[in-house]
Amino acid sequence: MSISHGHAPATEDHAPANADDGRPAARDLIAGLAARPWGQVSPSVYETGRLVALAPWLKGHARRMDFLSATQRADGAWGGPDGYALAPTLSATDAVLSALIRADAGVGTDGDGDRPGLTRVADLGVSALFRLLPRLGMASMPDMPAIELIAASLVASINRSLDVLNDAPSTGLGRWSGGERLRLPRGLSTERFYAVRAMLNAGAAPPDKLLHALETVGEPARGARTVRPAPSGTIGASPAATAAWLDRDGVADPAHPARRFLETVADLDGGPVPCGIPITVFERAWVITNLVRAGIAVEVPAALTASLRGALNPSGTPAGEGLPPDADTTSVALHALGLLGLPYRPDSLWPYRLEGHFCTWQGEDGFSTSTNAHVLEAFGQYAAQHPDATPRHAAVVTELTSLLLGHQRDDGGWLDRWHASPYYATASCALALDRFGGDPARPAVRKAVRWVLATQRADGSWGRWAGTPEETAYALQILLLTHAAGEESHAAVARGHAYLMRSAGGPAGPALWHDKDLYRPDAIVRSAVVAAVHLARRDPSVATLIAAENNDK
Repeated sequence: MSISHGHAPATEDHAPANADDGRPAARDLIAGLAARPWGQVSPSVYETGRLVALAPWLKGHARRMDFLSATQRADGAWGGPDGYALAPTLSATDAVLSALIRADAGVGTDGDGDRPGLTRVADLGVSALFRLLPRLGMASMPDMPAIELIAASLVASINRSLDVLNDAPSTGLGRWSGGERLRLPRGLSTERFYAVRAMLNAGAAPPDKLLHALETVGEPARGARTVRPAPSGTIGASPAATAAWLDRDGVADPAHPARRFLETVADLDGGPVPCGIPITVFERAWVITNLVRAGIAVEVPAALTASLRGALNPSGTPAGEGLPPDADTTSVALHALGLLGLPYRPDSLWPYRLEGHFCTWQGEDGFSTSTNAHVLEAFGQYAAQHPDATPRHAAVVTELTSLLLGHQRDDGGWLDRWHASPYYATASCALALDRFGGDPARPAVRKAVRWVLATQRADGSWGRWAGTPEETAYALQILLLTHAAGEESHAAVARGHAYLMRSAGGPAGPALWHDKDLYRPDAIVRSAVVAAVHLARRDPSVATLIAAENNDK
């Protein structure tokens, strides 16, 4: 049994009869959710580097070393621009230095690579860090999870490795023998790092949110008795955290759940690993929401629907096994079920309500616009579908509308802590406000539409650093799913659609989502693009422009 559903835009009845309804691509996406239940996530330099350092015995080690070498930038760093390079460059450099140390100790593996190649990669990485770290400050760095712990842990580890390697002239790293060592970026300290280590050394259980970054703690994490793997074997939905926790007995036991988890994840991409996996609920909720909200008549198998329903509980819904419940995943899961005609009361969101906003998870250090936009959708949808909704539900809608309006930038967009692109944050906020914010939100949505129109690139794309299919899809959703866009948007949508068609079958695009490292949830990104293409082709005015352009070719 499956649920067939499609919320069509208002213009659907007037769409051309031969318009692409998006169903073939949607079917492929839905099938992929079932075929890869842990999720489809891009490999991470940070996480892969941690496995190189912590688990050189794990199959796929040579491929992980090759991945680190292949993804190093010409300037010696790894990852995205500016502060986005910090975590991956620290991790990859530390990993390569650890391979050199293993070689000198006579315990290297065939997968480590040749010494001259390793030395060159390490030298470039160390040089890049000496240039990068002094330029960075806490106030100007992107808001990435656990960055303070990551930096404190890996700066200390790299400095220790340099001390060891500089006593071995054969490494070729002699120019670092003068005693110069890395320092933390301005505003970062080691205080939290040592506090967490002390907590584990004292036998205390770490907070749930720390488990995803347990590898940053170092030796106290290994075999910590207050930490237990989830049924799949994962610690914190993180290969690095799992490898850091696995003690020597677990390494030696092929049947150990944590070892089986690591081997399964390593098999997914032949060696390199993602930052977060499994992301089962997160992926399914976002994909279903993107497709159904766009009006695609998608059939969702009962098993997928049941997995979302089964993930709901009074304390909220986790993105995947091994992660703590969070308000963002809870909200989107509730929204997805509501779109499928299976509404649930949003009472599991109450524990996340603070004074003036909803936190993503308990003890969150920061604020997320997209989380609060998704909470607005969950409460707004429930109130719209249930006339008996309590005044408390309506009060949340009013409160969050005001909150999001207050966080809109002067240019009309929004920013968020869970995504590098303002187009994701703006789509999240504009769509929620357009549907549930009422009259007070209309000027803000119009302002967001003007910003989108003003920032389109010459090739028809949108993007923070360069045009990307993902960000173009979010821009098109703003123009096609809100009521603020008028005739002036039609030509922009047609140009955006043409860009997406030219990009089809090309590179997947950069990783833009925030975790310990930037990552790309592939199925979610593809669903956003499929939804945007469908919306563009189902709009009669845009479809006419698309047809005219095709006839001119």
